[in-house]
Amino acid sequence: MSARNRRLPRGLAWPLTTTDITEHLGPLMSEVRDLDFLTGPAGGTIVLSASWTAPLPRTYGRSIHPDSVGFSLYVHPVPTPQRATTRPLLRTQALPQLHTWITQSLTATETWRLTPHQRYWHLTDGRLTQVDETTG
Repeated sequence: MSARNRRLPRGLAWPLTTTDITEHLGPLMSEVRDLDFLTGPAGGTIVLSASWTAPLPRTYGRSIHPDSVGFSLYVHPVPTPQRATTRPLLRTQALPQLHTWITQSLTATETWRLTPHQRYWHLTDGRLTQVDETTG
């Protein structure tokens, strides 16, 4: 779908497509509960993020719906001129790392699976780095 149909602000583009992601993840896409292309202004250096929603209650007396448990992927917009250089980096570095992260999590310990996790890929000065966060 074009940026115009997705209401992406002028001057921004997504560095990946749904096809890029599904080609790299293959059967692991069945573990992805949400794939979202963010539409807000490009903020900071994050170009791709992923999260694991654990099957734990968020507040007292409320549990997480089973359909929410799993992975969510978020493609962040970048300035249009940066798309051509960002996309190959994400395809050759971030998507294989994402594949490995999902694969490893499927056989992770119960402690890991019961804890929410986030992974962010940052692009700074043409260099892609990843950062992991755990909450809970």
